Amino acid sequence: MPTIRDVARRAGVAPITVSRVINNTGYISDETRQRVEVAIAELHYLPNTLSRSLRFKKTNMIALVVSDITNPFWTTLTRGVEDASSEEDFNVILCNTDEKPEKQHNYVKLLLQRQTDGILLVPADNTTELVEMIQNQNVPVVIVDRPLPNTQVDVVHSDSTGGAYRLTQHLIEQGHRQIALLAGRQEIATSQERAAGYRQALVENKIPVDESLIYFGSYNQPSGYAMAMTVFNHHHPRPTALFAGNNFIALGILQAIYECGLRVPEDISIVSFDDLPYSLPQPFLTVVAQSPYQLGLQAARLLLSRITGYYNGAPREVVLPVELIVRDSCRKIE
Repeated sequence: MPTIRDVARRAGVAPITVSRVINNTGYISDETRQRVEVAIAELHYLPNTLSRSLRFKKTNMIALVVSDITNPFWTTLTRGVEDASSEEDFNVILCNTDEKPEKQHNYVKLLLQRQTDGILLVPADNTTELVEMIQNQNVPVVIVDRPLPNTQVDVVHSDSTGGAYRLTQHLIEQGHRQIALLAGRQEIATSQERAAGYRQALVENKIPVDESLIYFGSYNQPSGYAMAMTVFNHHHPRPTALFAGNNFIALGILQAIYECGLRVPEDISIVSFDDLPYSLPQPFLTVVAQSPYQLGLQAARLLLSRITGYYNGAPREVVLPVELIVRDSCRKIE
């Protein structure tokens, strides 16, 4: 493997000159720079990025800590993060927490030990301990998707409250009055916000809020299935509509509906916060769609602006709009 001295010898310069070309420091004439770059190319020399990062206290690595990478929402968000990072020559470490606070804590601790330049964090709970730990190490952090209370930190998220309000309002306009909400964990901000939007729509339409129709579980398919089966077994008559807190909960609800021999929308209506990953040419589920790619892109750009020193001001909040997409999963009740 060629060394920096081999490059210097090939280019006819001192090793320090090669180092200055690689790190873009100090004055180097165009002619000398060209000779060094040709020598690097001819020898296929790879600079020791680890030792460089230790010297300059910069790794050009950021971390994205998400809850469930099997969900296409997070996969698409990750792509946005990677695209924004590559524009600035940064690489991305991906960590999957499975919504487990302990696993999240261990990842963040490891990332800080490895001197990651910055962290994009999707909180697994509603506590501020991890953010404080990151900030105490002077590492930039951006909260993604799930705002945390009482924190002074950049955050990028969708309009969960407004989106839930619009979905519930759509069901009400179709004549539904008994609407069950099946959301994620109660301590997570998005669950709280979607429940708030649901309640707001009911109150504004003078429909009593039945707290027994609000269920909190997890943002995954088994939880959606279990919550739906509980609704079907404990509510008589059953609600006329189900509101899924995210796309994977919606998949679980659909599984329960079909196992119970029910039809959508003839027997029961369903809406979802987040679109489904469709393989069929004709999607049928009415949803509020987020923009996960933009969430990732905007979050990474906020983080990189902190890392590069381009921005050192007050914490910023970016709220992305959502889109109501009406399809065929809601029956109008006369």
